[in-house]
Amino acid sequence: MDDTPTQWPQAIAGPGHSIAVTSSGVVYSFGSNSSGQLGHGTTEEEWRPRPIRSLQGIRIIQAAAGTGRTMLISDAGEVYAFGKDCFGEAEYGVQGTKTVATPQLVESLKNIFVVQAAMGNFFTAVLSREGRIYTFSWGNDGRLGHQTEPNDVEPHPLLGALENIPVVQIAAGFCYLLVLACQPSGMSVYSVGCGLGGKLGHGSRTDEKYPRLIEQFQLLNLQPMVVAAECESVPKVVDALSKVKAVHVATGDYTTFVVSDDGDVYSFGCGESASLGHNAAAADDGQVNRHPNVLSPELVTSLKEVKERVVQISLTNSVYWNAHTFALTESGKLYAFGAGDKGQLGMELVNNQTERGNPEQVDVDLR
Repeated sequence: MDDTPTQWPQAIAGPGHSIAVTSSGVVYSFGSNSSGQLGHGTTEEEWRPRPIRSLQGIRIIQAAAGTGRTMLISDAGEVYAFGKDCFGEAEYGVQGTKTVATPQLVESLKNIFVVQAAMGNFFTAVLSREGRIYTFSWGNDGRLGHQTEPNDVEPHPLLGALENIPVVQIAAGFCYLLVLACQPSGMSVYSVGCGLGGKLGHGSRTDEKYPRLIEQFQLLNLQPMVVAAECESVPKVVDALSKVKAVHVATGDYTTFVVSDDGDVYSFGCGESASLGHNAAAADDGQVNRHPNVLSPELVTSLKEVKERVVQISLTNSVYWNAHTFALTESGKLYAFGAGDKGQLGMELVNNQTERGNPEQVDVDLR
């Protein structure tokens, strides 16, 4: 493999484990490893970034992390998976009892040139070079546009409105999928899956078996550029950021991060596990409220102290794991904060600590 940098590095804050991909396509993993999801051939936790040796000679361009499972995509469009041997959570029967502790080529995708993977809790979706979406699992009641068994390992094309519209990006939530598509009139967003809580963006709680256009963007006269999965009944403008030019957005289960064009980072939402990056605040009674919720966007001042431009944020999107967050700078330095009880921050914690409140640099060079 040529080590010449050809891509942006990437860091994924998965549910309890983490994946980092360098600009030359080398993969590091660390954190929880009970299902072999780190890809090192063991089930032992790793508290420091460790390269996946079995991928030597293969350039990885994109990674996705789910509960107990990891997927990697190579520059040749091939998909490697390890951890739980399933494409959805194991609650759906016997699937997931088997684990794979080293990266294995996903044979069912060998005839599809894949460029992106997204993992929800009950399903996996991949995007082909041609702009088509294929899904696995969680289709037995038609909620993802096809009739399959829960343990089906074959990819099925996502049917409906997007069959003849090229897709450029996908984002998975807990039980739904958001899609950024390219149409003659411009970029548009579709959603499909579970509508509980109104998270599909149509102003209702109805499930959508097939992709449905989110019309609110056109009503707001907005051109979507990127999608991230978060719960809200219809798209809304965040007034507090109306004067901020956003270049990157990342969402967790109940949290949101926005990176501006000048490198400032804003966060808001649930403060659990110190994953928002804000310092401890004093409550009204004088006691320290270690993890206050943040109801409107606030500048993450702790990242200003890094004195480097932040270009990417990744945070845990899982209701079952305490969240952690990564901030990647333009020089390839990686900073971590939030929950670290399984080694997912890539650093040793002392004095029985289970988290870090302020960003600390991870000992890995992603350039």
